Amino acid sequence: MESVMFYTYPSCTSCRKTKKWLVKQEVNFNERHLFRETPTYEEMLELLSMTTEGIDEILAKRSQEYKNLDVDVESMTLSEVVHLLMEQPRLLRRPILTDGKKLVVGYNESALKNLVKKQKKVSSMVG
Repeated sequence: MESVMFYTYPSCTSCRKTKKWLVKQEVNFNERHLFRETPTYEEMLELLSMTTEGIDEILAKRSQEYKNLDVDVESMTLSEVVHLLMEQPRLLRRPILTDGKKLVVGYNESALKNLVKKQKKVSSMVG
């Protein structure tokens, strides 16, 4: 059965809330520390391909790191943005969860329910 990829940062409140929710719901997930195990170039492209709002969906525009940037992200190419996010993963909103088809960014209970509903259906069919 597919499990959910959970990109997290332990001291992030939304990440801890999301993890607690996933555990309570008995969701299978693979946890990756966003800063120690930053998504690869290909993984980053895949995450971006699942967004509905493009880069804005996963970019932490309210973060100090973003405010300190001396670049106009809007004028960058996709490749430049992906490299920037890999070099500075703190620019990513967190947590980021995906089942390979859908993406959930931040703690959003209804989106999480939607993401795992399909997974639970699969496990009950397999079981």
